[in-house]
Amino acid sequence: MITIVSNSDVTRLVSMREAVDALEQALERKGEGAFITPPRHYFATEKGALAFTIGGDAVSGVVGFRVYGMFPGSREDDQLVVVYDAATGELRGIVQGERTGTMRTGALGGVAIRHAAREDAKILGIIGSGRQARTQLEGAAVVRNLTQVRVFSRSPEKRETFASEMSDRLALSISPVTTPDEAIAGADIVVVATNSRASVFDASLIEPGQHVTTIRLGHGQHELDAGLADRSGAIFTDSLEQLRSYPGGFFLADRLDTITGLSEHVAGGKPIRQSPDEITLYLSAGLSGTEVIVADIALRKVEADGTPPRTDP
Repeated sequence: MITIVSNSDVTRLVSMREAVDALEQALERKGEGAFITPPRHYFATEKGALAFTIGGDAVSGVVGFRVYGMFPGSREDDQLVVVYDAATGELRGIVQGERTGTMRTGALGGVAIRHAAREDAKILGIIGSGRQARTQLEGAAVVRNLTQVRVFSRSPEKRETFASEMSDRLALSISPVTTPDEAIAGADIVVVATNSRASVFDASLIEPGQHVTTIRLGHGQHELDAGLADRSGAIFTDSLEQLRSYPGGFFLADRLDTITGLSEHVAGGKPIRQSPDEITLYLSAGLSGTEVIVADIALRKVEADGTPPRTDP
């Protein structure tokens, strides 16, 4: 019998704190050379492509992959994560990948904030109001004692809905604001999680000491002003391998030699932030195999409970 876990089951079974801690451990293993995470692999057709993210290690006991479509009709809910036992090759289960994918991205953002934001960071400004923005906020709330969140989205309705829903979910004070400037001013952490193909604010708005996370990194379709790199004391990413193989190029490709890997800092204990006034910039590239780690948490919860949500013969 193959265990199949849905998006709603992942939401119910896996907490963001569990995901953050598990992925921090995976990053530590990566820094030690144990967690293998090749760049995404694309299988192209005339109509679109399938993308595969692969990874795992013997220490965690799991290996596997995520697959998702890049076709005109592709939906977020069509993603799948397939998990195998690393020792025997046995198929452990199949987990629907939308919540798994956004949760691992938010959890990686949380690890980045844990290692780069000031210890006393408590105010977060977020630009974007979609699924990625939600999990980035969840990840941040795990690692810092947030007291105030400000959210900007071009849609007044969406930013109002985000503030209402996430306030209830996280028991935080979240205020919708009408400009990116209002979200950024005085914040300790700035998260940019949009679908924009152009910079959503001027780099000069970022203040000394702020930590910035961005998730759109493609050349010609990045949400961040490239000039921010000139002002950042530390630039780092979850996957240097992915940055080097970015489809269509990476928007800070000329600075690759100045970008460090988050896993190096987690495993080696080398601080990212060198001073309270330094700007730190996290490039969320998507570390292959980390979806498998989150999916494994859900599968283990199902196995421990003894009553799988769904099974196929």
